[in-house]
Amino acid sequence: MKILFLNGPNLNLLGDREQLIYGAKTLADIEELVHKEAAGLGIETEFRQTNYEGELVDWIQQGAESHDAIVLNAAAYTHTSIAIRDAIAAILAPVIEVHISNVYAREGFRHKSMVSPVCSGVIAGFGAASYLLGLRAAVAVLNSAK
Repeated sequence: MKILFLNGPNLNLLGDREQLIYGAKTLADIEELVHKEAAGLGIETEFRQTNYEGELVDWIQQGAESHDAIVLNAAAYTHTSIAIRDAIAAILAPVIEVHISNVYAREGFRHKSMVSPVCSGVIAGFGAASYLLGLRAAVAVLNSAK
């Protein structure tokens, strides 16, 4: 089983950026946590991060061909990108939406997700553990499809 983790804008700044909201872990720290958990489950994982919307669209399309599922933190694009929403809707691979912070406890503009309606599920507000929960959710979705 192969799961692709895609990360959107500004997540490369984790660890330095707004620690009261996002915590002190870097994206590399989160990747290491996920790789360890995945290895114990016999799952191959790959992490990517970009600040560019079109690159996320390309990776979603490509990831559906090369991986069994995608765990996506589209970051700010969650609330604005019809292109990312349409890319998810166009693929067969399940996509799990994750967020480090509880977006529903934050600014009103973060309460609307463009991508949630086309994702298999949403995990938000558990810090770095949101990614571990995303991994488990992807496995559960894939196993239920068998």
